[in-house]
Amino acid sequence: MSLEQEIKLALTDYKKLNLTELEWLKPFVASDVHHQHLVSDYFDTPQLDLIKSGVGLRLRNDNGSWFQTVKATGQVVDGLHQRQEWEWPLSAPEFDLELLKTTPVKDSIENQAIWSRLTKLFTTDFHRQAIQLTLSDKTHVELAYDVGRVYTKQKELPIYEIELELKSGSITEMKKLAELFCSKLNVEYSDNSKAKMGYQLIN
Repeated sequence: MSLEQEIKLALTDYKKLNLTELEWLKPFVASDVHHQHLVSDYFDTPQLDLIKSGVGLRLRNDNGSWFQTVKATGQVVDGLHQRQEWEWPLSAPEFDLELLKTTPVKDSIENQAIWSRLTKLFTTDFHRQAIQLTLSDKTHVELAYDVGRVYTKQKELPIYEIELELKSGSITEMKKLAELFCSKLNVEYSDNSKAKMGYQLIN
């Protein structure tokens, strides 16, 4: 289990970015750009029992590798998302129930009235540019720029967002970096996660 702390910024003009062309970002860059194609299926019951109990559950394909992830809903304030996360690699796109039982999903797994009704509700499909940033000797942030969509069989929403995830160090320094992004790009703080966008489509 880890504590995920990230700031989400939504692009308001849907303009595609090339991170290597942002001159003002270069003083912080500590890695090459890593490209990923991420497709995630989110699961719950038709009555949304999991999210009502405060957890989300997904299977993710990351460039051909599978992962299962449980996220607590946590808290969101002014674009800063803080939540607990459990994630494991898988050899196939099937849940490992023994691992899931070490998370808050345990009660739902043991309640067959809930688990037997589990179904895929929505999917996120996006391309990511990711780059590591060093803000100081102690503060390291991963920058991810995502473009794609979240969809059900009937509806979809576009994804154009920037995530700043704290890997180590100071949240205050990461917030200052977010302010720099807001001054340089057409972005705004977002309290919407991709999962929340999917649940909005369901509702």
